[in-house]
Amino acid sequence: MQVDGTAEVLDMPDAVESLVDYFRCISGEHSDWDEYRDAMRAQNKSLIRISIDSWGPIATGGFPPELQR
Repeated sequence: MQVDGTAEVLDMPDAVESLVDYFRCISGEHSDWDEYRDAMRAQNKSLIRISIDSWGPIATGGFPPELQR
């Protein structure tokens, strides 16, 4: 898949709360958010946020053409 849009790179310390949001969307609640934040800082994690303008291509057996933007 290909996406076209604008990418924003979030590095530490700005990435911490966005990484929390990402984790919540994927896995739900963490048992210890302070521990998670500390681990993300220790690993110097970054996050790439993409605002999608368009996507594609539509492959055979994939999304129907009317859903392509």
